[in-house]
Amino acid sequence: MMGMHLFSAVSVKVEGMDVGVTASLKNQEGNLKLSVLECGCHVKYISIKVNGGASWLYQGVVDAFEKKIATAVENAISKKIREGIIKLDSSLQSIPKQVPVYSIAVLNVTFVDNPVMSNSSIEFEINGLVTAKVAFVVSNYNHKGWKGSSSCSNPTKMIQISLQETFFNSISLVYFDADYMHWIFDNIPDQSILNTSGWRYIVPQLYEKYPNDDMNLNISVSSPPIIKVARDDINAFVNLDVTIDVIDSGEVIPAACISLEISTSGSAEILRNNLAGSVRLKDFSMYLKWSEIGDLQMHLLQPVMSTILKTVFLPYVNLHLRRGFPLPILHDFTLQDAEIVYTDSTVIVYSDLASTKQYLYAAM
Repeated sequence: MMGMHLFSAVSVKVEGMDVGVTASLKNQEGNLKLSVLECGCHVKYISIKVNGGASWLYQGVVDAFEKKIATAVENAISKKIREGIIKLDSSLQSIPKQVPVYSIAVLNVTFVDNPVMSNSSIEFEINGLVTAKVAFVVSNYNHKGWKGSSSCSNPTKMIQISLQETFFNSISLVYFDADYMHWIFDNIPDQSILNTSGWRYIVPQLYEKYPNDDMNLNISVSSPPIIKVARDDINAFVNLDVTIDVIDSGEVIPAACISLEISTSGSAEILRNNLAGSVRLKDFSMYLKWSEIGDLQMHLLQPVMSTILKTVFLPYVNLHLRRGFPLPILHDFTLQDAEIVYTDSTVIVYSDLASTKQYLYAAM
């Protein structure tokens, strides 16, 4: 018995390949819809050489079908491009219309209007308002809470997100309506404030009526805080009611309520994909709202209220602000080397993006 094996090597050379794709990206009921309008591939020249072994047998067949092979290559590339765009469109369709903001609210990330494209960037706008979780609806109204911009003033960054005052004030309203701006403090850095003996010379009648009784500070925001974005910082204006509660024989007795109008100055920072920040006291005024212990000398109370604001109220607020609020970033991506710029009524985030997964061209 005799066997014969023929081995050949094939080399393929392609020159002058042109690939053209025209696609549309439109808003479709709050989602982005990506469609292929035209897709084509043209191979100017393809050379297939069979070397060694049975090359003398196959080369003639290959030469005869060279044009058809080139056409097959063109069709295969066009097909792959269409399939990749379909996968990418599927990914765009799966973008959620809301992002949870902890347990009480959602960020409305439905798209508004059609994207605006330029030679080097794409601009799109989302609703951007924060609403109570149970009240979430998809609205066609353009709130202009968040916006990406093609007129980016930092072209070295991959993404720009503009956050308008509307966004910050919607958060303020949701947290206020959900009663998340009411606190009772029974343990503070200066514990002497929480006993009537510490008020002996400030409010003598309080100590006389309730000698050496422990106290609580019942602090509540009386209206939704108003946030204003300036060129150098973020300002917040807050109305507080501080009720002095005395604990007498186990009973909590409201003794007096002081209303404060405070102004704060704040700054923002990026922590992972969250917008975080902190605030500091600028100024405050106060007046007696009501009292069960007679008139109070407000000028004597002012240093105490200042201490309460600086050591109790604002540190507690900053603790929560450090958690941050989620930004509308695509899944599996994270912000990298982010920068923040303040303009009139808008906070702008410039950032690069980094993939959280080790893959390339997953949509293809």
